[in-house]
Amino acid sequence: MDSIIEQQSRLNQLVDISVRECAVSHAGQEEEISRTCPNIRRVDLSKNLISSWETATDIASQVQNLETLNISENKMKFPATSISGSSAFLKLRILALNQTEITWTEVLLCAPGWPALEELYLTSNNITVLERPENVLQTLKVLDLSDNQLLDGNQLHQIGHLPSLEQLMLRNTGISSIHFPDAGFGCKTKMFPSLKQLEIKDNQISQWSSINELDKLPSLRSLQCRNNPLMDTEKNQETLRQLIIAKISQLEVLNKSEILPAERKGAELDYRKIFGRDWIAAGGHWNPERNKPSEDFLAAHPRYPSLCLKYGAPEEGELKRQQPVTLKNQLLTLTIKCPDKPEQKPLEKKLPDSMTIQRVKGLLYRLLKIPGSELKLSYESSKLEGKEVDLDNDLKPLQFYSIENGDSVLVRW
Repeated sequence: MDSIIEQQSRLNQLVDISVRECAVSHAGQEEEISRTCPNIRRVDLSKNLISSWETATDIASQVQNLETLNISENKMKFPATSISGSSAFLKLRILALNQTEITWTEVLLCAPGWPALEELYLTSNNITVLERPENVLQTLKVLDLSDNQLLDGNQLHQIGHLPSLEQLMLRNTGISSIHFPDAGFGCKTKMFPSLKQLEIKDNQISQWSSINELDKLPSLRSLQCRNNPLMDTEKNQETLRQLIIAKISQLEVLNKSEILPAERKGAELDYRKIFGRDWIAAGGHWNPERNKPSEDFLAAHPRYPSLCLKYGAPEEGELKRQQPVTLKNQLLTLTIKCPDKPEQKPLEKKLPDSMTIQRVKGLLYRLLKIPGSELKLSYESSKLEGKEVDLDNDLKPLQFYSIENGDSVLVRW
């Protein structure tokens, strides 16, 4: 504590200053801040008594190297006309204006004074309608509009041409759909060219068409979409996750959980199989010359043609109608082999397809009387001759890896 007090007493060396909830209402005497604290870069002025943007500018103009400013939770008046000429925010990179009652029009009027801004936080304000930024916010990488009730999803088109935007937070904004009208099935939109991370949780999205649209974003890598009505359409959350993965080709993280290559492959193969009968009914065919699926099918499944190119069209045997689910139907007849131990004869076992890899390992320890070594499992399928697929996730069930009757499980230790 003594060292902290000593450090804070040297005001001329301070880089970070927080005066949150300290009843600050104005800048004080002219040049007093810059004389006392010449090295400030980050200032927290949140939850004070600052009543206008003009006062915030007066304070900032005394901080020569201001990079981060949090002025949230101050009920301020903002200018009604465009601001120009002020050099107070030339180096500002991060700005938080949460709960300040600012509108998007007022943001754009102030924005010419923020030429280097990279992160802008605008949660819980009066923002319902967006306008296209013209020659402002061009360096912006992060934008948080959460907890503003946007009129509709089309408002996003107004900010879709921000060239540097990488992260967009739209939590609890009331949007029910997302659509990029400039791009057709299987094409990429020109909107949001740099967007890597999108958060749309706690909204009203109820249609799969909005998830299909997200595949049009050329740079999207991470998505958070929990707590939307769409998430209740599938009882099994694992199935829901697989459908989203299959529909968005470049996604690497879904709801903060990494998508591993094996998971993506399994999701895409299952998707191709699940909707195979619909594809045929809509005009799809194994013969490329006769393959003409309807517009309605392509609208519902825009990635289906590319999945057929990637893995081949689904074969007729894969599309047989599923029998009623009973334990007998769920049992897989598998051959257990130990390729590194030729003296161990292959064994045949019936295992439920819901059995996790961890439980399979436990069974094999007992069955093969293996000492406490680390087991490595893989499997071979007659459909993938000469290929071994690693069973590398202990928490996943056998069905996750699309293992079928007659396949062989290879055990090494």
